[in-house]
Amino acid sequence: MSETTDTAAGGRRGGRTVSKSTPDEVMGLACGLPLTRSVLRSVVADATPGQLGVPADLFRAENASRMESRRARLIRSAGFPCVKGFDGYDWGMASFPADWGREQLMDLGFVDRAEDLVLYGDVGCGKTHMAIATGMLACERGMPVRFFTASSLVMRLRRARDENRLDAELRTIGRARLLVVDELGYLPIDIDGARLLFQVIADSYEKRSVVFTTNLEFGRWGEVFGDGDMAAAVIDRIVHHGRIVRFRGESYRNSHSLMK
Repeated sequence: MSETTDTAAGGRRGGRTVSKSTPDEVMGLACGLPLTRSVLRSVVADATPGQLGVPADLFRAENASRMESRRARLIRSAGFPCVKGFDGYDWGMASFPADWGREQLMDLGFVDRAEDLVLYGDVGCGKTHMAIATGMLACERGMPVRFFTASSLVMRLRRARDENRLDAELRTIGRARLLVVDELGYLPIDIDGARLLFQVIADSYEKRSVVFTTNLEFGRWGEVFGDGDMAAAVIDRIVHHGRIVRFRGESYRNSHSLMK
């Protein structure tokens, strides 16, 4: 037989010298040495099935580590106020459209299609929780997400404009696949802030999904934007590629309050 199996002391296998190495030596060789396809192809071609197990395990572990690091990085950069998932979520107060429900929400197909979602209804019924959980799910699947309250987004945009970096800020926000605008209508926004908010919404149209949470019906969005025409333009874009999930019920915070 031409193949030598004495690899422990350093032999030859398939024309390639196989040497015994220590773990520290392997770690030293691996640091700062990204593999090229040509080298990897050559090594794999000469390896036996048994020898392929170790690098296969290595690459699986590396891919898993990179995916986990990316998920953690996306969650950190999203700006969620807290960590909330769908485990234990109370779906009873959410009313979905007839042709679109929980499964469609959680498969995130609407994000792939750059469709919008309005979570509308009573205070304390799970709108923000659903928005955060949806954003967390998107991050776990490798999608960039940004989360803002409407007022914090306006303040961020105003500060960027005053510092002559509004375009850069809009580009940063625009890298998200999913944008969450929480508490739209909870705090008043002046006309200047409304124009900045409109700029983000208009720029997102058919490019990325926007999830809004609000306790205001569409007919009152003019109060938010201070301009009926601007509100109508926003609503027109949302309705074109969007859906409404309605929330009704007693506030979770009130029902679980210690002050009884």
